[in-house]
Amino acid sequence: MPRYDFRCRSCGATFELRRNMAQANDPAVCPEGHADTVKLLSAVAVTGGSGGSAPQQPSGGGCCGGGCCS
Repeated sequence: MPRYDFRCRSCGATFELRRNMAQANDPAVCPEGHADTVKLLSAVAVTGGSGGSAPQQPSGGGCCGGGCCS
């Protein structure tokens, strides 16, 4: 289930809720009971966990790298 971050405009608290995507824009009440909250934009970084090196780009080929332009 996705996690959504919120901030309370009344007390300034930030909190997270797990809810279905269909409920993503539903109002949220902060842990202190205030209803004046706003959903925060979350930036998620996804990285590979294999520990291997990044794949290498192929060399040569193509018009600009293969010498087909004269």
